[in-house]
Amino acid sequence: QVSLVESGGGLVQAGGSLRLSCVVSGRTLSDYAMAWFRQTPGKEREFVAGTTPSGGRASYADSVNGRFTISRDNAENMLYLEMNNLKTDDTAVYYCASHIGFAILREERSYDFWGQGTQVTVSS
Repeated sequence: QVSLVESGGGLVQAGGSLRLSCVVSGRTLSDYAMAWFRQTPGKEREFVAGTTPSGGRASYADSVNGRFTISRDNAENMLYLEMNNLKTDDTAVYYCASHIGFAILREERSYDFWGQGTQVTVSS
């Protein structure tokens, strides 16, 4: 049984930092490209960052490029998102997701397994 569980969300002031974690069980993480998405009420999930199965390449949404860093530890079955210089617009529920393959895909429908999400709230 595949399971993705996010943690690390919370309330932070603008300009602050948070580190999100996603623990994956039930699959060999090194076979899967991984990504972080986020969603605010009334909007579709949007791509935030993705990484190839080896972690050798990453891709970011323009809105977070230079502030967020995605990383993974395949040996520990973990995915991370380091978020710095947070802005109020970063407030959302953050989800980790996986799909088998090498490409970093930005479409929600391309991912087959999702976590339950963790809330990130950035106050001004």
